[in-house]
Amino acid sequence: MAGVGDATAQREGGGGGADIPEREGRGEAEQAGGGGHGPPPAPQHTETLGFYESDRRRQRRRSRAELSLLRFLSAELTRGYFLEHNEAKYTERRERVYTCMRIPRELEKLMVFGIFLCLDAFLYVFTLLPLRVFLALFRLFTLPCYGLRDRRLLQPAQVCDILKGVILVICYFMMHYVDYSMMYHLIRGQSVIKLYIIYNMLEVADRLFSSFGQDILDALYWTATEPKERKTAHIGVIPHFFMAVLYVFLHAILIMVQATTLNVAFNSHNKSLLTIMMSNNFVEIKGSVFKKFEKNNLFQMSNSDIKERFTNYVLLLIVCLRNMEQFSWNPDHLWVLFPDVCMVVTSEIAVDIVKHAFITKFNDITADVYSEYRASLAFDLVSSRQKNAYTDYSDSVARRMGFIPLPLAVLLIRVVTSSIKVQGILSYACVILFYFGLISLKVLNSIVLLGKSCQYVKEAKMEEKLFNPPPTSAPSKPSSKSQNKCKPSQEENLSASVTSQPLHQKENVIPLLVTSNSDQFLTTPDGDEKDITQENSELKHRSSKKDLLEIDRFTICGNRID
Repeated sequence: MAGVGDATAQREGGGGGADIPEREGRGEAEQAGGGGHGPPPAPQHTETLGFYESDRRRQRRRSRAELSLLRFLSAELTRGYFLEHNEAKYTERRERVYTCMRIPRELEKLMVFGIFLCLDAFLYVFTLLPLRVFLALFRLFTLPCYGLRDRRLLQPAQVCDILKGVILVICYFMMHYVDYSMMYHLIRGQSVIKLYIIYNMLEVADRLFSSFGQDILDALYWTATEPKERKTAHIGVIPHFFMAVLYVFLHAILIMVQATTLNVAFNSHNKSLLTIMMSNNFVEIKGSVFKKFEKNNLFQMSNSDIKERFTNYVLLLIVCLRNMEQFSWNPDHLWVLFPDVCMVVTSEIAVDIVKHAFITKFNDITADVYSEYRASLAFDLVSSRQKNAYTDYSDSVARRMGFIPLPLAVLLIRVVTSSIKVQGILSYACVILFYFGLISLKVLNSIVLLGKSCQYVKEAKMEEKLFNPPPTSAPSKPSSKSQNKCKPSQEENLSASVTSQPLHQKENVIPLLVTSNSDQFLTTPDGDEKDITQENSELKHRSSKKDLLEIDRFTICGNRID
């Protein structure tokens, strides 16, 4: 027993002796860790005592407690973030929102100004054009009494006025052979889907006619007024004249079919066709919003929207006249048509606002661009009102917006004369008073538009563009004396009247105005303009690329195809 006790004591003593250096080493490690301010080392236990496995279990339990559902919910409810770390991104998003909020106001300013420009050009056909034709014919018939003082029998503007008047009269009498009632019943007998397809086809055909029609009329005007050495060269005016008459007649019939289809939609019982036709405007958003647009492309689309809205107003007027005639001009029926008219106008305005808002958002275009567009239209008006203008104002509006007033005027005259019967002296007196009222409206509208246009041109700082000579292929340097004599002050030119006829300019005289053609006029005045020779050299190298840029080569979501 004593031997066993001694052996046990020796083992305990050996074990105690072995634990002493282990404890000392552990204390030194703790002191080193405390001195370095680092995390304390993990406790090291021998596997014989079983402490190592118990510590691992405790750590697992702690990790499970940390991943509890309540701790996750509290983290989700209390976690935070700082928006100022990406300030530029959120500032840009806020500016986009502000731009979308400004779009309706700026767009409607442009639309109202453009609609009044179209109204001015449209009223010109009914008011001043007959008087100008009368004065031109009076000059032509009384010229032998006063002798031939000039080579030209008539001024170029008077020749164009006579051609417009003759085309208007011929097409008006040709429209009498088109039966409106038969066309109405023929369209009414078609199904709703057919009428929807027909209306879409008519809209496309109207745009094609408008784009090609002004070229036909310009070709006629230039062929009739260009200087000719031989008298037999004037025979070339005849085919151009017949082509212009055919175009105006066909375009008038096309607009007549559009008005008839709209009239059928108004008179349908369930209004399903009218709803489908208005939904067609929202389809336009899908075809325009997800495309890449530059500033010039947006300007063209804005002009097209102005022309489309004004044409729709005239079509609604024709529909109301035809319906009022069928109900013997009963005022109560006008209130029946009023909700449908408001619905069509409201849908058109809403579609334009949504379309332009998203186009400017996706293409990073500011709302200030519409003031530049308005200044561009004002520049066309001011430049065409000068004494030495290159074109008539109605023709410049037709080139810029695609609005040609002759076919629409022919149709409106045909509808008004067939709907309103004039009998007796009192009726003719009312017609004369109405005509003088139209002249007063035209003059008042022109004065207000001219004042606003001068204001917009001055705000955009475009006065110098009115008096700079146009770029030519072979520019010559005139003498300084001739420049000083020919260059008037800007204030005098802005307030110049157009009542006097322009003098026939010689070849060596440089004109004072630039053309208001959309190909030569930039919509935005550039601060750093390049030289003309440099631009001409660049245009030569980019002539083929310019044609490609005019084509819509952008896919959905604005991805450019290069």
